[in-house]
Amino acid sequence: MYQRILLATDGSESAMRAAQKAAHLAKIEACATITIAYVVDLAASKHDVLTEGRNMSLLEQKRHERVKPIEGLFDRKEVSYDFKLLKGDPGTELTRFANEEEYDIVVMGSRGLNALQEVVLGSVSHKVTLGASCPVMIVK
Repeated sequence: MYQRILLATDGSESAMRAAQKAAHLAKIEACATITIAYVVDLAASKHDVLTEGRNMSLLEQKRHERVKPIEGLFDRKEVSYDFKLLKGDPGTELTRFANEEEYDIVVMGSRGLNALQEVVLGSVSHKVTLGASCPVMIVK
């Protein structure tokens, strides 16, 4: 049913709960693969460059560190996965990526790390739910 699963993550506890559900879905299907998608918001990117310097490989490594616990979970559960770093508005980029790559389902948490952005701009999960052409599972 769900061979290609897109897991949207930001390193939050909610994203970790979503990762557990994604792993469960992947175990149901014998050949399922999960893509862990982490979106660098442009505002966060500017802040990171100002505070961390211009070493882009170091910045990308630090961003990838935020998903290491999820990768550890998938390794323990013996689930096939890969990692994709996207840049831009999280809701827009996740929707675009899910649709262009034709994922079977998007799994994401209901709350992220940036509560202010969620109130001002609308939640990422809401944007993805409206724009994705595949089912979206939002995990509380």
